Amino acid sequence: MADFAAALPLARAIAGLDLGTKTIGVAVSDVFLSVATPLETIKRKKFTEDAARLLQIIENRNLGGLVLGLPVNMDGTEGPRSQSTRAFARNLERLTDLPITFWDERLSTVAAERALLEADTSRRRRAEVIDHVAAGFILQGVLDRLRHLRQEQ
Repeated sequence: MADFAAALPLARAIAGLDLGTKTIGVAVSDVFLSVATPLETIKRKKFTEDAARLLQIIENRNLGGLVLGLPVNMDGTEGPRSQSTRAFARNLERLTDLPITFWDERLSTVAAERALLEADTSRRRRAEVIDHVAAGFILQGVLDRLRHLRQEQ
């Protein structure tokens, strides 16, 4: 995480991604890297189309880095979904110079579901927003870690 923090340009927001098999949840931070806001859910098609949409978001919002949620198993091991996420990142690195890092996303969807239930969100609406809300939880974890790293310096 320290290498990622060092590579981030000043005064630029970053994005958090929750990569699913059918969707990609996207959240963005503010330029002060303090608050994550869920943005949208991309319906997955082919990598080229998914990447094109992500690159469009990156350009439109002048983002400075990307965080991909890494689906680690509860015992801490990495399975096929983690390998798929790492492969996605390798392919994305060929298309952008932005720093990319990973964040353990265990229980992010559970936390997002709980927050949406507490907000009395309908089942249909929860299904529409769960992925980008989960991306927000992933990104907020990174933002909190970055703030902690800055305080240590």
